[in-house]
Amino acid sequence: MRTAIKNPPAKEKFLDTALRLMLVKGYTATTVDEICAEAGLTKGSFFHYFKSKEDLGKAVLDRYVSKAYKDEQDAGLFDEPDPLKKIYGYLDYIVSMNKSPGHQIGCLLGNFAQVLSDTHQEIRLLCDRHFSWWAGLLKKALDDAKARYVPNKKIDTQGLAEHVIAVIEGSLILARARQSALPVANCVHNLKDYIRTIFEEGR
Repeated sequence: MRTAIKNPPAKEKFLDTALRLMLVKGYTATTVDEICAEAGLTKGSFFHYFKSKEDLGKAVLDRYVSKAYKDEQDAGLFDEPDPLKKIYGYLDYIVSMNKSPGHQIGCLLGNFAQVLSDTHQEIRLLCDRHFSWWAGLLKKALDDAKARYVPNKKIDTQGLAEHVIAVIEGSLILARARQSALPVANCVHNLKDYIRTIFEEGR
């Protein structure tokens, strides 16, 4: 994951505008002309900062992931010393975030991976790196939970981390289709029950 960097105000406006539009409409339906119009900036200014729409897309994706991670840090999700409670707290955060008023249901990372992987190789690779980084964070918490609660149990923590991501991303697709956060809550609730069977039952 790339950390957020300080950009000139015009570039910041392009990134903020593109992120907002792409969350609602997706990458393909969002045009450079629309981004410029919404940002109140010229096309010449756009191409001063970005070589192409794909170049912008990569910067927007980095911005989205960096902001999501900072929001999670600000919410104190990484302060919990108990690794299992940390995992549960993260899942609860996913549910509450998608219930919050005005929140755009969906994940730009998942959307880009689904829509652009066959046509935009650099964006596909960037999606893969961000998913791998996300899975690594989850795997660390799962490894710590295994060591603390079930040290003698065989658990594929890498596979489980990717399963957590798959459930979250799948629930967001359902939620987007239904225009309701309920599928996220239901899927995450079932996921927590599954994790409890791994780490808590029979201890």
